[in-house]
Amino acid sequence: MLMIRFQELKIGDIVMADNQGRQMEGEVVDLNHEDKEICVGTEVQEFWYTPDQLFPIPLDETQLEKFHFERQDTGNHQVKYIRGPFRILLAEMGNFSNFEMWYREDKRHLQHPIAVHELQNHYLQMTKVELTRD
Repeated sequence: MLMIRFQELKIGDIVMADNQGRQMEGEVVDLNHEDKEICVGTEVQEFWYTPDQLFPIPLDETQLEKFHFERQDTGNHQVKYIRGPFRILLAEMGNFSNFEMWYREDKRHLQHPIAVHELQNHYLQMTKVELTRD
């Protein structure tokens, strides 16, 4: 698994933290730019990590459901995921390595798999609103 670069992370991003060999999903709650440490809140506790202890969570349908995206089958093996006016269109069902996302006139075509925190960052850039699971 690849580690996440410190400069990619923002407060609110969902990541996988390695706590002494135990993988736990958590949310970035604070960033220490001076020491390049990231405070991640998991279901157990908040703890400070270094970037080499944090890993991306691959974006898939299960992750989109956690963010309350609604799935729409569009035919032609395509699938659309909707959250308000934000859209994600997979060219091929289940293939998250070639898809489009758009919000109003901002449209992006990605030709590689992305992680959950990267979707959150695209969403924030495009909508000016944080993508949360609430």
